[in-house]
Amino acid sequence: MELLNDMALFVEVAQIRSFRRAADATGVPSSTLSRRISALEKAIGLRLLHRTTRRVELTEAGQIYYERCRRIVDEARIAHEQLGELLAQPSGVLRASLPVDFATNYMAPLVPKFAARYPGISFDFDLTPRRVDLISEPFDVAIRMGELNDSNLIARLLAKLAVHAYASPEYLQRAGTPQHPAELANHECLGFPKTAVWQLHNDSETLDVAVGGKVRANSVGMLRRMAALGMGVALLPVEIAADDVAAGRLVHLLTPWQAKPIPVYALTETRLLPAKTQRFIEFLQEHLSGGHGA
Repeated sequence: MELLNDMALFVEVAQIRSFRRAADATGVPSSTLSRRISALEKAIGLRLLHRTTRRVELTEAGQIYYERCRRIVDEARIAHEQLGELLAQPSGVLRASLPVDFATNYMAPLVPKFAARYPGISFDFDLTPRRVDLISEPFDVAIRMGELNDSNLIARLLAKLAVHAYASPEYLQRAGTPQHPAELANHECLGFPKTAVWQLHNDSETLDVAVGGKVRANSVGMLRRMAALGMGVALLPVEIAADDVAAGRLVHLLTPWQAKPIPVYALTETRLLPAKTQRFIEFLQEHLSGGHGA
């Protein structure tokens, strides 16, 4: 970078043929310009400029160097400007890895709004449960639900999704409606693998309940579907259960008790993001943080 800076200073002096005027144009003192170009000449091993009290002239080597350097400096300037435009004007293909349940229930309704706000951005969504490698795979961002394992990725919290208990009317008619979280120990509970304890809280109390059931799944969508089909009680994010609640397929239980909110993160390889990715993350923070928290 220092070499490129010195080349840019040399090009400025060579174009103007004056250290004083080049100093005015660059904001670099004449003495510093002279010292930097002398160091450049020493590094190259050739004199680039003839200096007189009135004027600066290019040597033969200086003329050749100037022609090459001018193109390099111009290309660097253009690249810098284009990246600046990329940061300011979002465009290009946004490649995102998303959990299926999040994409269906949260992301899909937001895509039309985001696309209308940023018409220069197109989308390539990969709905997969696997943990994509943001370093070796061509993804701009990955969205993940739940607590994160330690990694070298940059995590930005998008939202905390409120989680309540739900069951179908058919199940409740058959098994009874729990009035207190402790009663869940006597119910069929639909949960994630290796989760034997549900923690629920209200405004003043937190309670751990040992639960069991016939169905375990690592998909929120699967648990929601099983609950709607009368297989038991499930802890679900409010938004994911909303359609089934509105249709009467699920009933919200144990008000005002709720489970620990589910955090949602945007993961990126670096903090230095192009505009399309930065705007996408900001948009999700803006639209998910309101109304979905605990």
